[in-house]
Amino acid sequence: MPRGEVMPRGDTALPVTLDRASAVPLAVQLADALRESASSGHLRGGDRLPSTRALADRLGVSRTVTAAAYEQLHAEGWIVGKHGSGTYVTTSPPTARPEHRSAAARDELPPGRLALLPGVPWAEGLDRSAWRRAWRAASDTPPAVYLSRTGLAEYREVIAEHLLRHRGLDADTESVLATGGTTAAVVELAAAVLRPGDLVAVEEPGYQRAVQAFVRAGMRVVGVPIDGEGLRTDLVPPGARLVYCSPAHQYPMGCRMSASRRVELTELARRRDMLVVEDDYDGELRYDVAPLPLLASLAPDVVVHLGTTSKILTPTLGAGWMVAPPPVTQAVLEHRELTGTRPSPAGQHVVVELARHGDLGRHLRRLRRELSDRRTILVEAFARAGVRVLGDDAGAHLVVPLATAEGERETIAAGKRSGVLLDGLARHFASTPTAHGVLVGYAGCSRTELAECVPTLVELSRNGPR
Repeated sequence: MPRGEVMPRGDTALPVTLDRASAVPLAVQLADALRESASSGHLRGGDRLPSTRALADRLGVSRTVTAAAYEQLHAEGWIVGKHGSGTYVTTSPPTARPEHRSAAARDELPPGRLALLPGVPWAEGLDRSAWRRAWRAASDTPPAVYLSRTGLAEYREVIAEHLLRHRGLDADTESVLATGGTTAAVVELAAAVLRPGDLVAVEEPGYQRAVQAFVRAGMRVVGVPIDGEGLRTDLVPPGARLVYCSPAHQYPMGCRMSASRRVELTELARRRDMLVVEDDYDGELRYDVAPLPLLASLAPDVVVHLGTTSKILTPTLGAGWMVAPPPVTQAVLEHRELTGTRPSPAGQHVVVELARHGDLGRHLRRLRRELSDRRTILVEAFARAGVRVLGDDAGAHLVVPLATAEGERETIAAGKRSGVLLDGLARHFASTPTAHGVLVGYAGCSRTELAECVPTLVELSRNGPR
């Protein structure tokens, strides 16, 4: 018998008991039993399983039952078949089956509190079978001895297809660079394209991690106010070398830049020889109407387009992308060569595998439906209570405006006392806040948890100073 093979040696070798009186199909019972054995450590990674015929004979069932159970476990990534050798257990988790947890890192939260924070993805909704299968397939890739400056070719092909299908951006594979995410890309741009002392215009309020990336690279950063149409192009200061904005879904206010404002910004960039960085952090998540053309589609010669998998999948992957004019791309590649920095390929491999099996597209469709429903639940509840909310029908958060800074602080404090963690607008301003309110993220919890806390949210918002 080959070493490591799990063959019948009494009932302790392969503890499987099938209940023929149960309404649960025998194949499902068998798959559950084997999965539990792997979870508990009874079966370990590398153990060889009996053939479907041998196991069927032992259990007194048809081979159809054992074949169906093995097929399910193979799809989930628990077992793998090796040609001419047999079927093997691929892993033996030290604990029970993975718990579906939100991406809000519950272990880091005070007991009994629910985090409804912006910028958190719907990680709970990732198909765990597809997730495991992608990681298994990615792990079959031989260890690299050299990391490409541009990123994996197959990943860039996937992203080019993704951008065309979901964002309407016709970018060839050669123009796509892999990144570690939008913030990592901003850090690279600051180091590769700008010089200390250069003037950078950013949205106010806006994404403060990007702001700090520019500041710490020695840039002079100036906040430009936004209104209902996005960044005020008429207030972009002369001499700015770069404008950073989030036109598809402004962070944190949730509006989108109007078509006319997009044209104004790109024309201004061309007149002033200025770059525009388009942070499309969750541009795939729109639920009402078709998205407006990307800035990169309108003016690929002056726009740097950034995207990430952190909001549509999970930050675990650390994978994003950049599409930029050739001089910018070349500067970033030279910076990577000089500094030895490269985006990690691990997450890229996983994205490729998710796309290869169609799991990426399926997840995006489910994600849009789920977050659209959650947003509707919140918006309708607030409307019934006479509470105004801000933000387009998009993304994974909305804003409840308040009249004063004190009202914002009191509402957040009251939320903590009620077991709900909320974010305030104040921290998204680099200077003195000119707007007040709380942000309600609705992706990082279960739908049940969200529904249960809706009355609390409505009460907090209705009672807060307005």
